[in-house]
Amino acid sequence: MEKYSKLNNTIGVREYFKNRVSSKSLMYGGVKFFIILLSSNVLVYGQTLLGTVSEKNSNLPVEYVNIGIVGRNVGTVSDQNGKYSLRINQQHYNDTLIFSCIGYHSYYVKISDFISLNNWNVSLEKREYAISEVVVRTRKVRQKTLGNTASNKLMWSNWMTPSNRNFGNRILGYEVGLLIPNKRVSFLKEVNWNIAKFTYDTIIFRVNVYNAHEGMRFENILKSPFYVTVTKENVKDKITVDLRDFDIVVEGDFLVTFEYVNYSGSGDFNYCARFGKNIYRIRWQREEWRQGVPKPSIWALVDVER
Repeated sequence: MEKYSKLNNTIGVREYFKNRVSSKSLMYGGVKFFIILLSSNVLVYGQTLLGTVSEKNSNLPVEYVNIGIVGRNVGTVSDQNGKYSLRINQQHYNDTLIFSCIGYHSYYVKISDFISLNNWNVSLEKREYAISEVVVRTRKVRQKTLGNTASNKLMWSNWMTPSNRNFGNRILGYEVGLLIPNKRVSFLKEVNWNIAKFTYDTIIFRVNVYNAHEGMRFENILKSPFYVTVTKENVKDKITVDLRDFDIVVEGDFLVTFEYVNYSGSGDFNYCARFGKNIYRIRWQREEWRQGVPKPSIWALVDVER
């Protein structure tokens, strides 16, 4: 009986210390979790900016303005009424915010200074372009097709996958394009994008044309924005953009991109493609360009000087 009592006491002491250790571990674990949670809140704490972008003199709204943090993967595009919403985390408060749109001077501002204003409406000043000298050319021209004309619908790449049907997850301002080799002075007439499948109600793209420079540097040569509205009713095998009225002249390699600025409904968007180089993707105009595969079937119809 005495031995049993001692054994019982021994077990009780062991359980006591075991419970003490478990309690301390739980307490330390809870403190650690609280610290991690607190740190996470500090990192994600920020400010949602709500405002309208308008033209400086007329006060008319400026649609589809690119708004983003310079050099960061953070940004958005204003809607057709110039309104925008952008979440800025505290870790970016010392970075620079840019508002940019073809045909306007870009507006740069330090994020911490901008947030302190408590009024996040922005006015953009219209850009005045010098009138280009008219050069009368007597050379004859011939029509030529440049780029990737692949139209096999069995070889495609997707902008939107069926497993993720919310196109809104594709960030506004995302561009996909093709670098088109060009050796002569060419007059850009139209741009085409061969489509394998399109079931969205509507997607609005901004078409961009860039001169290509060394070191993956590209300069947008358009003086005013050009938008194309694509619906499942009006698109069959390709998206065609007529650029004849823009008088676009390219004198070397150029990059053509389609930039997503608005949408309605849900569905799939698959474009014809083939493996190869020269595809470029970017999110927002102030982030670095990135190359990728496969090669989208984007092609241009040009008049080339003989």
